[in-house]
Amino acid sequence: MSDLEEFKKKVRKLQSRAGTVKMELHDLAEDLPVNWAEIKVVAEKTFDAFAELDAAKRELSALESAR
Repeated sequence: MSDLEEFKKKVRKLQSRAGTVKMELHDLAEDLPVNWAEIKVVAEKTFDAFAELDAAKRELSALESAR
């Protein structure tokens, strides 16, 4: 498998992870004020997942442009 294909696979996995943590944050928000103390932890996990996804998408775009 080429590096580009491997990176596309990585981006898909990160997209899935980002979707999962997004729903976790959404569910937490719907249940407020229950578990309000977990907002910061879940929000940071969501932020980190989307930051990693964004960086991977930018890197994938650069790899595709270089071809």
